[in-house]
Amino acid sequence: MMNSYKFDKMLINKRNINNLFYIFVVAHLITWTIVPTLTNNNLPLDTIEALAWGSDLAWGFNKHPPASAFFVEIIYQIFGSQDWAYYFLSQLFVIISLFVVWKLSEDFFKDKFYSLISVLLLEGIYFYNYTTPEFNVYISELPFWTLVVFFSWKSLLDNSFKNWFLLGLFSGIGFLSHYLFSYLLISITIFFIYTFIKNKRFNYKCLIALEVFIIVIIPHLIWLVENDYITIVYGLHRTGSSGLNILNHLIYPALYLVKQLGILIPFLLMIFILVKKFKIKINFKDKKLLFLISVNFIPIILIALTSLIAGTKIKTMWMTPFYLFISIFFVYIFQAQINLKNLKNFFILFIFFFILAPFTYSVVSLSQNDKRTDYQGKKIAGKIQEEWLKDHDVSINVVLGNEWDAGNLSYHLQPRAIWGGFITKKKLNSLIKFTCIDNVCVGRK
Repeated sequence: MMNSYKFDKMLINKRNINNLFYIFVVAHLITWTIVPTLTNNNLPLDTIEALAWGSDLAWGFNKHPPASAFFVEIIYQIFGSQDWAYYFLSQLFVIISLFVVWKLSEDFFKDKFYSLISVLLLEGIYFYNYTTPEFNVYISELPFWTLVVFFSWKSLLDNSFKNWFLLGLFSGIGFLSHYLFSYLLISITIFFIYTFIKNKRFNYKCLIALEVFIIVIIPHLIWLVENDYITIVYGLHRTGSSGLNILNHLIYPALYLVKQLGILIPFLLMIFILVKKFKIKINFKDKKLLFLISVNFIPIILIALTSLIAGTKIKTMWMTPFYLFISIFFVYIFQAQINLKNLKNFFILFIFFFILAPFTYSVVSLSQNDKRTDYQGKKIAGKIQEEWLKDHDVSINVVLGNEWDAGNLSYHLQPRAIWGGFITKKKLNSLIKFTCIDNVCVGRK
């Protein structure tokens, strides 16, 4: 009878690793597009917010930079108010990220099997499955986070103009997705400085990336100054920072670290099954290892230091892009100890998590009826539009109110109405006709 080791070796040799990877990402794309489409009645809050902002694009908004609104607006212009399209957009960003992780891993492993394992391990982190149906600023960061890491590495390897240019471009777009992208940029800068010092030579081509980055973000910086730094004020408010309670400087970092360990439990369980002996031999002359440490752990350490020094809360969702390359790090340091005898158990656990996440999402979505995704946005918009047309012979083209209530109207009304921001006397006076219902106003300019 064939033993487990020979069976697993034969299994690996017979399968086309590339095909397995593409089967996985396509299955992920289809699963996480279909599941929320079938189980949700309404788009999630952050997606509706982005759509509201996208209806009247600017170089920034009251909460965030403009990139997430720009991406959903592209989808709206193509598909209109079709909910599935925004779930698809979210998954498209996820699988692009997985593809870049896959491509980068090829420079770290001779055997593509380890590249496949590096991608499959990410299924054990709920940031890349359970939370992905809601397209938001964190999902918007994902592909650019991976692309910045990828082109940082490639720029160091071949020092080409193209790679430095793309590094600057994707750094700028990532920053325009969310300011927390700065933690990755600082970490990579630290690694570049270390490399320049080690080589005793400054690489002037890195200034190409810096120049492109500045050009990309300048319009937003101008907008930020003109709007009294509103997004930064919002971000500071969200942290709950307070210099009055000294304990916050200890409690918040401790909570942050505990939460990160909790999030990584399924991932670490998959690692535990895969590795036969946990022997770590760190070679600080290994450039690949130092790069992986820089892009994986320096951003996490910087976030912890921010919480420690400023006494700020770290929201769990902020960490969404931070673990994209952690699987490459673990596979890289343990590749000699990966136990092929346990491959069956690893794949069983992977399939379990792959099924568990959408199953849990579906149960929660269908069993609870008080979530944002249970909101009757389309029905409410239809009723308001019907009442409006009884008294007016023109359609609504402006809605005022908060991003959720007014944003839903903007998304569902036909034709689409622009979200004009919060209700103020000045904005109401700018409308030719308007009607206010509860906490929203609809009208026409």
